[in-house]
Amino acid sequence: MGTGRGARRGAVTAVVLAALLASGCGGHGGRHDRGPVPTRPPASTAAGGSPLAVKIDNVPAARPQTGLDAADVVYAEQVEGGLSRLMAVYASRLPDAVGPVRSARESDLELLGQFDRPYLAFSGVQRKLLPLIGQAPVRPESPEEAPGAYYRDSARAAPHNLYLRPARLLRSAPGEGALTTGFHYGPAPAGGTPVASRTVRYPAARFTFSWSAARHGWLIAMDGTPTVTADGPRPAPPTVVVQYVGIRDSRYHDVLGNPTPYTETVGSGRAEVLRDGRAFAATWSRPAANDGTTFTAADGAPLALAAGQVWVVFARAG
Repeated sequence: MGTGRGARRGAVTAVVLAALLASGCGGHGGRHDRGPVPTRPPASTAAGGSPLAVKIDNVPAARPQTGLDAADVVYAEQVEGGLSRLMAVYASRLPDAVGPVRSARESDLELLGQFDRPYLAFSGVQRKLLPLIGQAPVRPESPEEAPGAYYRDSARAAPHNLYLRPARLLRSAPGEGALTTGFHYGPAPAGGTPVASRTVRYPAARFTFSWSAARHGWLIAMDGTPTVTADGPRPAPPTVVVQYVGIRDSRYHDVLGNPTPYTETVGSGRAEVLRDGRAFAATWSRPAANDGTTFTAADGAPLALAAGQVWVVFARAG
């Protein structure tokens, strides 16, 4: 996988994104209500191009999800009511389907700024957030923009039944060069603390990662239930990162009046890297919105992640 963010994005992108994310206005939940438009033909991609990011539902009614095992990176974040939601990023390969797809949040724009104009698949947003998405350095691909790329699963109840066919957006996977995350991959560093499992708690959700020597990865349980997928093997990412960040209320709230959390992924702070059955203390750094995120060990050296899927769980800094 790529080891740096590359030099594709210039200062203009950084300035635009910073201005967009600094703005914002209150409002309550609303759907992206523009009328359907014809589906565009799938975009051609090349190594070092734009990855696909999909916002995925993660309440119990949405499970098991589809396509999670194919993601290169899965981000877990807190949303309204203390629940969780996932953002899966695809570059190495595209699954046949991904979902259930749900709505985007303001802080997703900051998170995705580290990629080169990623395709963002989502089911809707608050109306006052639409101008920010329209001007951010992402390629928005909601059902309104690309209706032919989505379908409803009649065996599931709405709103947990919307799925994406990635091949209807991209002709092929862009390749590992599109992973401009700043992550460094390599052999396990010396030291670390043996750990059998690690749990991260949100107010109304929790993630538990248990080391499996047989899978050489971390088996996941969400809210106490083993995580499986509808279309592939049980996910067992070789690396899990617990990244401690600021989580504050944004200016938005849902239809029940719950404030929408804003997860701050630009800056620096403490992190914990889980790999090879061990936990490694680290410091994370992302100076600007169009930079990748680096993880540094106590000795100042880059802390290498294991090759393969990475889960990044954003936890509130204490």
